[in-house]
Amino acid sequence: MAPSYSTAISDPVPNEKGDAQKKEDLPTGVVQMRLDGRSDDEEAQDIEEVDGVFGAQGAEPGQVNYRSVGWVSTSILLMKSQIGLGVLAIPDVFHTLGLAPGIIILVVIAALTTYADWYIGIFKLKHPHVYSVSDCGEVMFGKVGGELFGIGYWLLMTLISGSAFLGLSTALNAISMHGTCTAVFVAVAAIATLPLASLRRLENIKWIGWIGLISMLVSILLVTIAVGAGGRPSLAPQEGPYDLGIVIWGKPKFADAMNAVANILLAYAGTAAFLPIASEMRDPRDFSKAVLACQGFVTAFYLTIGIVVYCFAGQYVASPALGTAGVLVKRIAYGLAIPGLLAAAVIYTHLPAKWIFVRALRKSHHLTHSTKTHWVVWLSCTFGCVLFSYVVASAVPVFSGLVGLVGALFGSFFSLTGVSFMWFYDVRGRFRVAEKRTLSFWLLVTLNTFIIFAGLFIMVGGTYGSIVSIIDSYEANGGRPWACADNSGSV
Repeated sequence: MAPSYSTAISDPVPNEKGDAQKKEDLPTGVVQMRLDGRSDDEEAQDIEEVDGVFGAQGAEPGQVNYRSVGWVSTSILLMKSQIGLGVLAIPDVFHTLGLAPGIIILVVIAALTTYADWYIGIFKLKHPHVYSVSDCGEVMFGKVGGELFGIGYWLLMTLISGSAFLGLSTALNAISMHGTCTAVFVAVAAIATLPLASLRRLENIKWIGWIGLISMLVSILLVTIAVGAGGRPSLAPQEGPYDLGIVIWGKPKFADAMNAVANILLAYAGTAAFLPIASEMRDPRDFSKAVLACQGFVTAFYLTIGIVVYCFAGQYVASPALGTAGVLVKRIAYGLAIPGLLAAAVIYTHLPAKWIFVRALRKSHHLTHSTKTHWVVWLSCTFGCVLFSYVVASAVPVFSGLVGLVGALFGSFFSLTGVSFMWFYDVRGRFRVAEKRTLSFWLLVTLNTFIIFAGLFIMVGGTYGSIVSIIDSYEANGGRPWACADNSGSV
């Protein structure tokens, strides 16, 4: 049986110095509950294990055991929550910022988000009852904070799912050479997502994460190899000499620079999805291993793809980058990417639906038992999230700009600022104890203060840049809800 992560109150237990240690001092959140009438030996062998979110796991026949994901599968789910359409914008970001500043900013954001992602796991161990960032907001700022964090989390997740719907419609347009109305392809993406997102446990959809990750890697590597093989970029003049115009140090306008930085951060904005994934691990203490494996691989992949594609395509890089190497390669690449795009839609529909589901049925036996109420609530949650993502993806013109705006508003907060708030909340007592205010403590204070202000700066600047981008795109191209126009033509 998995280790216990309960919020129940336990008697003080001795630490290694023999002093009484309170339950909240236990780093793993393990709680021993006394069983009346039992001897000490019998009690030691019979510890009631109760999860802080889902309650007793697997204790009764037919009960749903949500805590069933190992750290390797967790790392794959984390990678898939990171690697998506965000990586396809990195070569174009390098052209906007310049290759050198682009690499530096990407590495800095990677380091900061890795620290933040790691601390998400620490916060989970210290507060076993938290399931999503909404719970974190309530812990720190009360009911109002929980509501604000929850709304932001839900909007970020569902809008990323909506962007995946559009990505799927782009892929289907590219493969079929615009075989039908784009609005139909968006509906097909939503319909395909619903049954897969309705699988109740992350354990049941981890195979989707594996397939999705592999398909995205193969698709992007295909384009990288095709561009690196010396072929002429599809957007370059097809006859005569041409200049790639590679920029080492760019001089973008402030709005363009901040929009580019927000795009890099959006490629690491899976942080908001990490806490629910950690909550369904068999042992959340292994979360740090999954984070380090995820972030190390993702950063190396982003740098490789961004540098190679930009250096061989230069100013002619397409955004998304799958269209850089020509029509044939674009069609093949999008075909290979379909499972990855579908996996993104499934994961980013499942997680906000699970948040509503847990919130609605928490502390009820319907949460972990397959009752009629359980199924009605769960399927209503997944259907509602899919419907919202579909409507916004189809109805809002310049949707990519809208997603960038939401990413700047919520992605920067949940990936950086909010996590440092969690750190300050956990160490607030150390400020009053002189012997605990060590050099390492003040270094961490400095780091987390920097992360808070960096996140706020990106939030404000990225929001401004996204609004400017939306206005410019709308004036240039206009927009119409439920449009039939081919949305793969620009790539």
